[in-house]
Amino acid sequence: MDLSIVDLSPVPAGQTATDAFKNTVTAAQQAEELGYSRFWVAEHHGMGNILAGTTPEVLLGHLAAKTDSIRLGSGAILLNNYSAFKVAEVLGTLDGLAPGRIDAGLGRANGSEAVDQALETQRYVSNPDEEHSEKIKAVLNHLHHEFPDGHPYSGLSVPRSDDNAPVPWVLGSSSASAKIAAALGLRFCFAAFIRPQFATHAFETYRREFEPSTLPGGLSKPYSMVALNAICAETDEAAAELRSVAEATYKRMQRGVIGTTPTVETAIDELGGIPKPTPATLAADEWPRSISGSPDTVQKLITQLADRVGADEVMIQHAVGDHADGLRSHELIADVVGL
Repeated sequence: MDLSIVDLSPVPAGQTATDAFKNTVTAAQQAEELGYSRFWVAEHHGMGNILAGTTPEVLLGHLAAKTDSIRLGSGAILLNNYSAFKVAEVLGTLDGLAPGRIDAGLGRANGSEAVDQALETQRYVSNPDEEHSEKIKAVLNHLHHEFPDGHPYSGLSVPRSDDNAPVPWVLGSSSASAKIAAALGLRFCFAAFIRPQFATHAFETYRREFEPSTLPGGLSKPYSMVALNAICAETDEAAAELRSVAEATYKRMQRGVIGTTPTVETAIDELGGIPKPTPATLAADEWPRSISGSPDTVQKLITQLADRVGADEVMIQHAVGDHADGLRSHELIADVVGL
């Protein structure tokens, strides 16, 4: 099974973005050493004191210089914030820095009203799915210089290596994104740690509606990845303690407290106790927002959920209070899966 990691660059308590980025570099280098397939970084805005991952295009350039072989990608660049041409220039530049190693994870998301205003992002559009689809196509046409003669953009070029171009992925947490990926014939990654209840339907939609692609970088048949929030420790009980951070973080989000990451001790206190360990076998209709366990348990859970939706790959995301716990989790998962 191909496993990958997405990193949000959380700022450790009492520290700064500098420390967060150092941790991200360490995690990427460890992922490469352990045999993970991809290492992606995310785009979040307006919470820089908590989540330092605001500009994947900058961070990926740094990671390219700090790694040698692992694929690096955006999880995701939010297209609704930018012009397609600028995103293509960014991805082409990254390809020039790390030839043949870049994944172009393309998504969309609105922030708070203040964030959207600060980014000068159009908050409401008449047909958001059509706009997103057109932007994805434009990014790929710019990257591959595929605009036909006579098109206003046919004379534009972006920096590129001579190796394989950035590999496009459509990222999302809804069936709407699955439909777009299917219609365009592109790879699809579903963020099950955001909306696990929609995972099965989204993947069914993607496979049912998939059309062979006419786009550069497109596919002749479906290819997908599911992203899970998973934390591993030596025992199910120890992992459940670590999972309390993810559980408490979600409870905070429900109360409108966004982006904060408590310590394990604070999380357990807020939850009123340690969460029950995730059962090694899930019911057919059960998909926890976060999973935890010993290496054997986590392997079984990852396999069950990937098989349930027919995903070709799995990506791991986690929320932990201590960076060392996250690194240990990645190590244990890599070992039991046999990367």
